[in-house]
Amino acid sequence: MRLLPHPATEDIQLTEVLRALSDPVRMEIVVRLALRGEMTCGVAGDDLGVHKSTASHHYRTLRESGVVLTKQEGRLKYMSLRRDDLESRFPGLLDSVLSAAGIPSPGVPTQR
Repeated sequence: MRLLPHPATEDIQLTEVLRALSDPVRMEIVVRLALRGEMTCGVAGDDLGVHKSTASHHYRTLRESGVVLTKQEGRLKYMSLRRDDLESRFPGLLDSVLSAAGIPSPGVPTQR
């Protein structure tokens, strides 16, 4: 399995992360990864309502901004959130963004 190019933790820029998260399709991908954990790009992109080439653009934007980590094994690409890296660079950012999207933070009870 090989890692695709992505920024080192110390090189992740807040403006690039926020730009990546500003698109509704990319935000939906991040929500899916937050809920289900690592998944293939094909599974993450199911029912997004965009063409494969557009989905690939969104995956690349998320990877190059430092939001996701992408590993390739054969023809499959696996994506996962860089939760720990983002937390170390921008404490609370990802949890705040996910909370605003209605996704509870890990270990935090949901309010009813």
